[in-house]
Amino acid sequence: MTITCFIEYKIVPDKIILFQQYAENWGGIIPECGGNLIGYFLPHEGTNNVAFGLISFVSLAAYEQYRERLKQNEQGKNNFMFAQREQFILEEKRTFLAAVPETYQRHLGEKR
Repeated sequence: MTITCFIEYKIVPDKIILFQQYAENWGGIIPECGGNLIGYFLPHEGTNNVAFGLISFVSLAAYEQYRERLKQNEQGKNNFMFAQREQFILEEKRTFLAAVPETYQRHLGEKR
């Protein structure tokens, strides 16, 4: 069963460029550590202080293995320190969601 870690961030609107850099940094780190990065999403219209990150895993055990690899990854450590140093993240919440298989990553014209 696929699970997705849905991360909601409250960010400092004036530091959105720093958050974007933070998110871009994860683009290589997360897959290297075993996560299926669905993407990071910045505010565009409406609320200007909320951003999201979505990462999928084949199981909760795979997520736990990913977290252990992430703790050992130098680039990951540096990215966490970057966020702490620049203080563009005010709050972070994680929710774990189970995908409905018949709807997960559907593409136009795809039949199941």
